[in-house]
Amino acid sequence: MKILFLVYHGFSEHSGISKKIHYQVKGLKENGHDVRLCYYDFNNDGHRCRFVDGEIIKDYGKGKWAGFRQRMDYGCIFDYCLREKIEFVYARCFMNANPWLVRFFKQLKRAGIKTVTEIPTYPYDQEFTGSSDWNMKLDLWLDKHYRCKLYRQQDAVVTFSDAEEIFGKRTIRISNGVDFDSIPLYQPSTISHQSSELHLIGVAEVHFWHGFDRLVAGIGEYYKQGGKREVFFHIVGGVHPDYMHDLPQAPGFQTLIDKYNISNRIIFHGTLFGNELDEVFNQCQFAIGSLGRHRSGITVIKTLKNREYATRGIPFIYSEQDSDFDQQPYVLKAPADESPIDIQQIIDFIDHFSKKPEEIRKTVEHLTWKIQMQKVVGAIDIK
Repeated sequence: MKILFLVYHGFSEHSGISKKIHYQVKGLKENGHDVRLCYYDFNNDGHRCRFVDGEIIKDYGKGKWAGFRQRMDYGCIFDYCLREKIEFVYARCFMNANPWLVRFFKQLKRAGIKTVTEIPTYPYDQEFTGSSDWNMKLDLWLDKHYRCKLYRQQDAVVTFSDAEEIFGKRTIRISNGVDFDSIPLYQPSTISHQSSELHLIGVAEVHFWHGFDRLVAGIGEYYKQGGKREVFFHIVGGVHPDYMHDLPQAPGFQTLIDKYNISNRIIFHGTLFGNELDEVFNQCQFAIGSLGRHRSGITVIKTLKNREYATRGIPFIYSEQDSDFDQQPYVLKAPADESPIDIQQIIDFIDHFSKKPEEIRKTVEHLTWKIQMQKVVGAIDIK
């Protein structure tokens, strides 16, 4: 089948979202499909362009007007679909529903081309609560006004939640997948394994809904109550200690660090990848998933991070509902509230934990992107 994977933005070498999209494309190709990746980015001359697999299909030029044009003009994609006899368009939601996008999907529908849109996080409106960015507020207003009209033109919505219907359209429910080729097996260092120190790692493009501040507060409370073990939290991601200062949803990291006097316990590594990331993982014994999804109104979600931790083979904690992991023996569940994380509970868990990394990894073999993406194709009636 000829598939166009449609993304409304460009890519970053270090972005987890970018990597995920490429793994999804790879998963579709592993099932024997002819997949083209369409995206929007800048060329070497600074022109705003629409690309398919690195080839420019539309040059919008430079400046603000070029930016407006790319948001209104999807004709080049439609023409490409007709010219290349595309049978199925898989789009990734960018919270960008608007009248021009509605018109584009209506054209695809009339041409007999099947379409779905993946909504990575649902519901998502509360993620924008408190934002002072007027452009973002306008985008959200437009999205709210046009999204039901947009999905009416499509065959289904792909979701990682348990919702059976989103914005009036039936859903295809899948899990976030993993790419085994890209995630090495966790190899705890001998020193770390034998030491009484507890090293925790959280990897994310950090936002308030990750709830890492709850872990920081938990470490602070652990020492306030007389804790004796050496506990360290390694935060990997492009985040500054001042992040979340004065945000209505959560206290800032630095505020908590100062409150509990634990600056030597919280290590901000910045963005890491490759061997550098593996080295930090291997000195840690436990990983931190999302602890604040309730802040954005989400109770059920199948996050990519949980699957990446399990694929590495390291035990972890999270607070949402995730049916793939809720009953697994290598998982701790935190309450979905604002309480500090119980560090003593993590210590007790690790002290009695014996599963090997390869045993944990084996439990997610059914979550490869090849299997998850074929579920989508199988749910669409392509004649």
